Amino acid sequence: MHYDYLCPICHGQLRVGDKLVFSARTRENKLGLIFLSPELGNYTTEHHPSFDIQEGEEYLYHCPICHAKLNSRENDKLVKILLVDEKGDEFEIFFSGIAGEKCTYRVKDKEKEEFGPDKDKYKQYFDLPDEYRKYL
Repeated sequence: MHYDYLCPICHGQLRVGDKLVFSARTRENKLGLIFLSPELGNYTTEHHPSFDIQEGEEYLYHCPICHAKLNSRENDKLVKILLVDEKGDEFEIFFSGIAGEKCTYRVKDKEKEEFGPDKDKYKQYFDLPDEYRKYL
């Protein structure tokens, strides 16, 4: 299966080969690149050794093409990108921007699919009407 992963702002391709590439920044403004597996539920990451990923630390994700912030406006602990499957169907993908949290959500309309051992952490976020999500 080959899916396209896109920036929700510029619709640029985030997938290069068998990795998704993001620019990331810590709250202390340390910058680096993070490579993630495109397989939903696979939490393998790669990064340069000089960009030290600390478990439990929150990261701000950016598109490496347009540099838009990808952390969700309503909940900045979640990163939002788009997935387009082989049929052309588009889904929103949300995953935790906190290192070590393993949760991913594939959302289309009101349907959601959850992945990862920490999937219950943000589950309530998707069960609320859009106008109330910002309060979580």
